[in-house]
Order: sequence, then C-alpha cells, then structure tokens
Amino acid sequence: MIGVYGGTFNPVHYGHLRTALEVKELFELEQLRLIPCRLPPHRDEPDVPAHLRLQMLEAAVADTHGFNVDRRELDRAGPSYMVDTLHSLRAEIDNTPLLLFIGADAFAGLERWHQWQRLFDYAHIVVMTRPGYAGLALSAFLQQRIAEDRTQLSRQTAGLLTFQEVTALAISATAIRELVASGRDPQFLMPDRVIELIRRHHLYQPPTHHTGN
Repeated sequence: MIGVYGGTFNPVHYGHLRTALEVKELFELEQLRLIPCRLPPHRDEPDVPAHLRLQMLEAAVADTHGFNVDRRELDRAGPSYMVDTLHSLRAEIDNTPLLLFIGADAFAGLERWHQWQRLFDYAHIVVMTRPGYAGLALSAFLQQRIAEDRTQLSRQTAGLLTFQEVTALAISATAIRELVASGRDPQFLMPDRVIELIRRHHLYQPPTHHTGN
C-alpha cells in the first residue's frame, strides 16, 4: 500500500513527522508520499515560496526510509486540489491500494473540498485522530464506506474510510512562525536541518518597517 500525506508544511515540524511515521508503520506502507501543497484551496497562500517549503521537507526526511517527497502539486498550475493529485497518482500505481491521510480537523470540512466524493474513486481515506476524539455525525455516503478493520484496506484499491488514533504532539506551524518572528529558538520542535534552512534564508521574520526622513 502507498500513503499520501499532504500539507503546506510551513514549516514542517515533529508533529507532522511523528504522525507520518506512525501511520507508515501501522498500515505497513510500502512508501508514504509527502506532498507539499503549492496553492491551498481553503486557506491563504503560504508566505514562504514553495521551493523553500520543499527544501525544508526534503531536509527533514532525507534519512527516513520509505518517505518520498513528491512535488507534483508544486509543478501543477492552479489550486492544489487533492482529487487531481490522487487521480495522477492512481494513473501511476495501477491497482496498488492508496491511502489518503488527513487530520480530524480537515475531515470535519471534507464536504467542502473540491469534488470530495471522487476522492474515494482513487483512494481510501484514513482520518488521523487524537486520543479522546468524539467523532462526527457521518452522512450516509460516508457511513457506508467505513472499513471493518485495517486489513480490509489492503484488499481493495480505494473507496473505504477508517479512523486511526495517533500520538498527539501539540506543535503548531503557526506558533512556530510566531516564535521565530519573535527571535526565540525553535529547537526541539523540528529537525535541526529545517532550523538551519530557516536561519539561512531568514524565513518567518517580522516585516521591516521603513520610516521616512
């Protein structure tokens, strides 16, 4: 099975990386595709250029077996719709089961995604939840797609829904950007290689205010 884990990764941090590693092991994935988003349809465009977010992600996972940084959304014009990403992946991997991993917050807004029902034509959806997750009232469309157990995902190509509890690391990319902008040290929130790139390229710095004479 192949997994897909998308996001702006602005910047990538241990919250992303720990959950990615856990689902790769739990679902015994052949590989996990980490796909940085160029232009998110449901939020503002990231303030850091795509090529730098890609560099940070590649640096973070360079030594992790089975993690594959996939730049297809960066190379595609227009909004980065996940349905287009899964469609292109499906064309490459034939009948290998494909798993799309999303967080519980994203799942709560799934029905606002572009052509969201077609996601199931190309992949299973795995919702990564925190301990104590209460769940949502599911539509009939989603209810009928719930997998009986994790092994069912490997027996068909796409179309199922399941929930997987993962370790909750309360690390926020927004909080990291604010921390760096205030001059504080983000060590232990992300890999040192990512911190080096942030410092080298002067990322997440407060705007410079010019005063007139």
